[in-house]
Amino acid sequence: MDWDKLRVFYNVAESGSFTKAATRLEISQSAISRQIGTFENHLGAPLFHRHARGLLLTEQGELLFRAAREAFSDLAMVQARITENLKATQGAMKIAVTVGFGVAWVAPRLHKFLARSPDLHLTLRLSDDPVNLTVHESDAAIISSITEDSGLIYKELLARPLRFYASRSYLFKFGVPLTEGDLDNHRLVVFNDKEMLPFDNVNYLLTCGTHPGIKREPYLSINNLQGIASTVEQGSGIACLPPYMAEKCKDLVQILPDVKGPDVRFYFVYSNQLKDSKRIAHLWEFLKKESLEEEKQTKEFERAHFLQ
Repeated sequence: MDWDKLRVFYNVAESGSFTKAATRLEISQSAISRQIGTFENHLGAPLFHRHARGLLLTEQGELLFRAAREAFSDLAMVQARITENLKATQGAMKIAVTVGFGVAWVAPRLHKFLARSPDLHLTLRLSDDPVNLTVHESDAAIISSITEDSGLIYKELLARPLRFYASRSYLFKFGVPLTEGDLDNHRLVVFNDKEMLPFDNVNYLLTCGTHPGIKREPYLSINNLQGIASTVEQGSGIACLPPYMAEKCKDLVQILPDVKGPDVRFYFVYSNQLKDSKRIAHLWEFLKKESLEEEKQTKEFERAHFLQ
């Protein structure tokens, strides 16, 4: 059995497309397609039904997928046990984080973590695609939702309420909304809901204070939170953002401070097979401490950036 081709097959089967598997494995889509074709020829059986809407596993493909999932899970457990004797600050570690949170919150803190752990080799993977921790695709992940998987351990890293922000130049030109209803008459900048959403209620701005089933029309939609924060800072309109994103923009001010949006929650997740990992514990302790410190800074930021 060719393990490289089996790994490619597993990722294609799990993601349901050559494109997503190519992104996850960081190889070209054509290379993925060739390897799957070669693998099918070697086995003498088709593994996928190919149709316009994507890929479906054949009966033979289902059998192989279940076996591959168990095999990769067992290998991940063995690898974890072999490396567990290393110190918490040694060895290699792979972390998967959603793009927006990874860029705005995680990446700026890594220099501090690595300064304390110079012998730890860290790989940060930024992607909004689902990550599979059971096949050691990453050692840990930071995600915004919980799935029903008994093989994973979830620890809440942070919970921050969504807030409303605009630039002073926009508010000077278009006025300051004093109630949720006033948002009906403003330019609203939101996340493109045809893309994979970075967290639940990301477009709360379109429904807050409205009647059930009523949704405001956005002025501008962007498929990246940093892009939303940046264009709103330049005066394009009003956005609903988590504080950790708004704090990066010095020209944003908070409006409607009495309206508390839904919480954005992020979880530190890892496989149950790594529950005794010293490196996982070391990283978790660092991130949680940073979260508590950032929470204090956020309160100070909000006091300083309420529109006066």
